[in-house]
Amino acid sequence: MNNIPTVTKNLLIINVLMFLGTLVAESYGIDLADYLGLHFVLSDRFNVGQLITYMFMHAGFTHVFFNMFAVWMFGRILEQVWGPKRFLAYYMICGIGAGLIQEAVTAVRYFTIESGMSPEAIQAVFEQGSKALQSNMNFVDPAMASLNLVLNSSTVGASGAVYAILLGFGMLFPNQPMFIFPLPFPIKAKYFVMGYALIELYSGLANSAGDNVAHFAHLGGMIFGFLLIMYWRNKNRGNGYYYN
Repeated sequence: MNNIPTVTKNLLIINVLMFLGTLVAESYGIDLADYLGLHFVLSDRFNVGQLITYMFMHAGFTHVFFNMFAVWMFGRILEQVWGPKRFLAYYMICGIGAGLIQEAVTAVRYFTIESGMSPEAIQAVFEQGSKALQSNMNFVDPAMASLNLVLNSSTVGASGAVYAILLGFGMLFPNQPMFIFPLPFPIKAKYFVMGYALIELYSGLANSAGDNVAHFAHLGGMIFGFLLIMYWRNKNRGNGYYYN
């Protein structure tokens, strides 16, 4: 741990502590993900602070493990290149940006569903609110069930910021060879990042039944990461921050 840069180390510690805190809270009947996860802006459970807190909540051990593994593997390299302040700003801005993209995509889903519903049905969903979701209540109208899910589900995880870290590594070290299981040969970091982006785009557009992964939040983190790096690159051209 002593060899891990300060910000990376503290991000690892905070995320692990929050995950453990979630488990302890669950034993007392408290759902921290419900309070700190990112809800849709029209939900009565939404607050602006969730754009930050959702990044430090995770849905399970594998979720937090693989996110933090990526932060450790790639984040420490970015922090060593950029320094702690710039790396922390990058992580937080991209994480918030991922949340904003997720809100925008959810808004499209919400208004698409709402457009085919009667005002009475919409009002019924709002009146039931989160109680319907918590009690596993089944709406007779599938559109009502979908709208209720949109309104009362939450997004959790650092994946948006993590995908921004992957994007950052690919832009700073585009030709760095990487071994990716199960490929028997190395690929360059830039192709690794492009591949992940295409997979997330396809998965998001496919919108498969039962897929509860926020693919557009991942893409949102990468988009904000790209814009931020390009801004820094133009502003600080020639200062030694960027490598090929």
